[in-house]
Amino acid sequence: MTSATAHDYACIRTSPLFCYALEAGYTLTLVRGVTPADVLRVMAAVPQGTCHGADALIEQQEELREGMDYWDEAFLAGAFAVAGHGGEWTLVLQFDGGVGMQGRFLEVLSTGGRAVMHSSNGGKPIHLFHWYEDGELRTTFEGPAVRYGSTPDDLVEVMREVGFALSVAEEEAAGAGVDTKAATFALAERLSGVRVSEALLQCADFQIGHVPEEPAEDWTGIVIDITDAQGDRFCREFTREDVGAAADEARARANAPVVIEGPFFSGS
Repeated sequence: MTSATAHDYACIRTSPLFCYALEAGYTLTLVRGVTPADVLRVMAAVPQGTCHGADALIEQQEELREGMDYWDEAFLAGAFAVAGHGGEWTLVLQFDGGVGMQGRFLEVLSTGGRAVMHSSNGGKPIHLFHWYEDGELRTTFEGPAVRYGSTPDDLVEVMREVGFALSVAEEEAAGAGVDTKAATFALAERLSGVRVSEALLQCADFQIGHVPEEPAEDWTGIVIDITDAQGDRFCREFTREDVGAAADEARARANAPVVIEGPFFSGS
């Protein structure tokens, strides 16, 4: 395991590339023992050729966005091979607004190996980290103090080493010196052996794949659960048929002719 700490990634706050990634939203995934082509295949990405450097990947992503609906979450994924712990890894970079690598992909890609992913959704404060081992989600968190997964505390020691504050007391002691995003990059390096730098990303030859938007899941009903300021609670479940009937009724009322009843009086 490397000795990387948040200090080694302080440059993400001044690097034009990383500043863009943090502002626009990104996902960075490291997968051990799976080729770039196979990673993109598991992601159901449609091959789009290659490009040299992260700037070219950004340019192609922006061109894709220009021809898309605002709500469409399709994106380009760029993948290339890089040396790390235990052999060759694939680094996958997405300027996707923080959509992230789907959990089912990470389960498949980490089978018999390891996958590490972290992301940010841009200007909003959502920063995710996932560590998968042999198809199992071992540790995941948004804020480092609250962790989930099958072994949520296995990384506690190394998380402190790289610079995370894992409690309110530790945050107060560290003050403004805690950069959790830089610490996240360092944690990913500890688990993969891959030092992610602007030079690495700008010199890489990416295999590109177009990842279509995930189809919306079919739904069968909704639950409304509201508690007002006085503590009174309203909770009711509506089936899809209930919602459809209510929508039809509202539509019929809206389209019905307006009837104005008399009597009418005219002024003299």
